[in-house]
Amino acid sequence: MAESGIKPWQLGLQASDTDVMDSIHSFNNLTLGIVTVITLFVLALLVIVMVRFNSKANPTPSRTSHNTMIEVVWTIVPILILVVIAIPSFRLLFKQLDIPEYDMTVKVTGYQWYWGYEYADEGMEDVSFDSIMMSDEERKEFAEARGLELSQVPRLLAVDYSMVVPVDKTVRVQVTAADVLHSFAMPAFGVKVDAVPGRLNETWFRARSTGIYYGQCSELCGKDHAYMPIAIRVVTQEQYDAWVEAAKDDIDVAKEQLLADIDAARKSAAADTATANVKVAAR
Repeated sequence: MAESGIKPWQLGLQASDTDVMDSIHSFNNLTLGIVTVITLFVLALLVIVMVRFNSKANPTPSRTSHNTMIEVVWTIVPILILVVIAIPSFRLLFKQLDIPEYDMTVKVTGYQWYWGYEYADEGMEDVSFDSIMMSDEERKEFAEARGLELSQVPRLLAVDYSMVVPVDKTVRVQVTAADVLHSFAMPAFGVKVDAVPGRLNETWFRARSTGIYYGQCSELCGKDHAYMPIAIRVVTQEQYDAWVEAAKDDIDVAKEQLLADIDAARKSAAADTATANVKVAAR
């Protein structure tokens, strides 16, 4: 189970949990490699120029006005490089925007400064709630009640109600805003879509692993822009079905039941690990 794609002192992109994010990682590695080669090439040219063509080593400078071959090369090579970058870029954009056959739909609305979630599928119209960032005191209470380390309830990211979806299901996300521009971004899923008042944008994801994943509003939207995180909890199909049935009547009861089930599974897994370690040590 993944707790998040965020690690202390992390460099680079978050760990991927969707096919789209896999493609983003690959595209990032490709462009990083190309940029690195170009940077080293330019650095080498600068060193050569400084050593061979300074005033001491070359007191009589060349009066060459142009070189046709060099001009052709430095025109064609950048075009070829851009083509190499453009092809996977277009493929990635198409993959992000071409929504496959989906299993469920969640409508997300950005507010100043929190998120609202509505489950839009037939029979689930009554499931809706707002998601607000936890204060430091709420984080401590939550961690103590669940027997977690405080670091497992990350500051500025943990929320009171998470968006809940089942694992290995394609989720269509419809995004809008009620007031100003916001942006719904979930890095581990490769999702980032603008929330525009009066407009409904769409994106999708299919999470491979259970756990909780964090994102943030990525469009400057006012003084509390930094305090409207996004949390998506990916659970098993059985846990999701139980949560939905409870959420239709009471979202608080649904939340407590789901967390209790997750806590029980976590403790069971920890006990199994401890038992396995004891058996290994006894050999």
